[in-house]
Amino acid sequence: MAAPRSVVSIEELVTAYPIDIEPEQIVRWLVAEQQTTPSLFRFDARRRIEVRNIPERAEYHLGDEEREDLGEVTTTATLEVTPVHRGDGWTLTITVEDDTGPRPSGIEATEQQIDLGSFYHQFIRRGRGVATVTAEVDGAAAERHLNEPLDAILVNRHPATAARHHA
Repeated sequence: MAAPRSVVSIEELVTAYPIDIEPEQIVRWLVAEQQTTPSLFRFDARRRIEVRNIPERAEYHLGDEEREDLGEVTTTATLEVTPVHRGDGWTLTITVEDDTGPRPSGIEATEQQIDLGSFYHQFIRRGRGVATVTAEVDGAAAERHLNEPLDAILVNRHPATAARHHA
């Protein structure tokens, strides 16, 4: 008799894909939802500042000394949203990359945690940089769980508020 083979189903694989909803619409909805039912989602928002040397390029018209006094600064803000029940198996990630350009040297690379409101006001509301939204799901069931808040975001429906009005 042959030994049983272990089979990994497609549902056990993590799938990542872009979300075609405006980042501002998503974050505004999350801020409003957090104000009414703060325990539905977990948020991990971070701001990272990177400083790189300015490359030697003719179009910059900078001498060696000027390049040494400046650094290219890029700020990346990331918001990861997960359901409180981790078993739902999804993560929604909003990333904003903002190239602020040459700045005087002395700015240090840093990373710090920020709250949802700061993420919205500093990066989304001001329209800074390039924003993208991606999702990761741990199978078909997780995708169905993620589609519930995404559908609510599309029509600006807040399930917790609606449930309170019908009670």
